[in-house]
Amino acid sequence: QVQLVESGGGLVQAGGSLRLSCAASGRTFSSYAMGWFRQAPGKERDVVAAVSWSGGSTYYADSVKGRFTISRDNAKNTVYLQMNSLKPEDTAVYYCAADSRSRYSHYVPKARYEYNYWGQGTQVTVSS
Repeated sequence: QVQLVESGGGLVQAGGSLRLSCAASGRTFSSYAMGWFRQAPGKERDVVAAVSWSGGSTYYADSVKGRFTISRDNAKNTVYLQMNSLKPEDTAVYYCAADSRSRYSHYVPKARYEYNYWGQGTQVTVSS
């Protein structure tokens, strides 16, 4: 069983920055692909960014490219999402997710169904 705990959310003005962290339990974190998703009220939960378990491959949604950066520290069992130049439309609950079934070190899962563990979410609110 894998437990994911997000932190770092909060209220920030437009143009500001936040860094989300997701701490994972389990001794095989380094073999999990990891992703960040977000869900705004009344909308679907969509992928924001994802990273392969090797860390060598990443994916970003078009809406966050150039502003968000995903990274992982396997020694700390933690994945991060650095969010810069935040916009009001980035307001959402952000979820960390793990895919423990990835077979390829550079594969980046992008779909919700590919992830089998989820955190509880952390609220990010960007004021205009």
